[in-house]
Amino acid sequence: MKLRRLTFSQLSEQSGSSISLDSPTLQRTQTIIDRVRQDRDTALYDYAREFNEIGLADQEPLSITRQQLESSLDRVDPNIRGTLERTAQRIESFAMRQLAAFQSLDCDIDGGYAGHRLIPISNVGCYVPGGRYPLVSTALMTAVTARVAGCQNVSLATPKPNETMLAAAAIANVDRVLRIGGAHVIAAMACGTQTIEPVDLIVGPGNRWVTAAKKLVAGNVGIDMLAGPTELVVLADHSASPEKIAADLLAQAEHDEDARPILVSTDERLVSEVEAQLERQLSSLKTEDIARKSLATNGFVVLCSSLAEAIAVCNRLAPEHLELMCADAETVSNQIENAGCLFYGEHAAEVFGDYGVGPNHTLPTARSARFSAGLNVMNFIRIRSYVQMTRQPSREFIDDVARLAEIEGLDGHRAACELRRDRR
Repeated sequence: MKLRRLTFSQLSEQSGSSISLDSPTLQRTQTIIDRVRQDRDTALYDYAREFNEIGLADQEPLSITRQQLESSLDRVDPNIRGTLERTAQRIESFAMRQLAAFQSLDCDIDGGYAGHRLIPISNVGCYVPGGRYPLVSTALMTAVTARVAGCQNVSLATPKPNETMLAAAAIANVDRVLRIGGAHVIAAMACGTQTIEPVDLIVGPGNRWVTAAKKLVAGNVGIDMLAGPTELVVLADHSASPEKIAADLLAQAEHDEDARPILVSTDERLVSEVEAQLERQLSSLKTEDIARKSLATNGFVVLCSSLAEAIAVCNRLAPEHLELMCADAETVSNQIENAGCLFYGEHAAEVFGDYGVGPNHTLPTARSARFSAGLNVMNFIRIRSYVQMTRQPSREFIDDVARLAEIEGLDGHRAACELRRDRR
């Protein structure tokens, strides 16, 4: 399996510099949002029939209640239930430690005190893709983290949920499952309908219709990020295992045909060995067709003359996932500025991040790791600041405020300030 060769200078055209949403997609999505806003539940049932979403043709309820979710736990295979429960515990444990790293703040200021408080977002909607591969892991990643943050009401939206998905939702302690997907459920969570309460924040990945809908409702509700195709960059030198590199690239490539498996290396012989391994492992992969197309269309290699250049390439790519398979990977990790999540160490694999080793797998794509982070407890929390004045501020402070108001020509500001001046 030969991968395309690119140079450092060619990366600007290949590195996915933005989330691409074409005009027809945005226009069609806006039509869906407008229809849901106007016709509410009627529109949702119409779209559910149009997109062949399960069990809604006869006006069955759009939501699955908490009580119904609990019953799914008794119907799912005990081994699957155990896996879901242990995964949820790992996600919860990491999120709780993450939350503990953030604190309320109180400090002295001129005239009193100021600070901030951490306030959970009340109502959250978690979107979980339910297409070719229903992502039960995403149900856990999003909803468990929201609960740790302290969110009061957590809804989970996913098309055609099966028993395993419902069991995952129950374990994640969601309040309800909306069994529809796509742009129409994003619109419903943003705007509300007769039977669906609007939320304050929508999180979770989805296809281009979901991404377009999140883009269009952002501002009316909060969103976590706009997700593009999933991506993995492996930075490898002579010390790396070609077999493991190939396996990890294929694990990424099998997501869908738009996935982006990328190798950055300082060793030409290693690249050839990885390509041989890719061909060997593809032959026994059940998802060979998808993985092969992904590698051929979006996969590539950047062969670098030095480790410093390889690090620069990775920072330019700013990938969702970055594996460091090189000598002294810990030192290299300190030079990585842009990546959604780093994986390094002899036994680290990106797939462990996908399936709940701890940190969240909902991560920035398309180079947005340059300015954003993966989903975490702080996505579900507002930092609310406060000012408490228990004594009159100093004359210097009052004079500075009044002078700034005069500079900006805001006389009401000056007057409100002057009322607080000590006239004794």
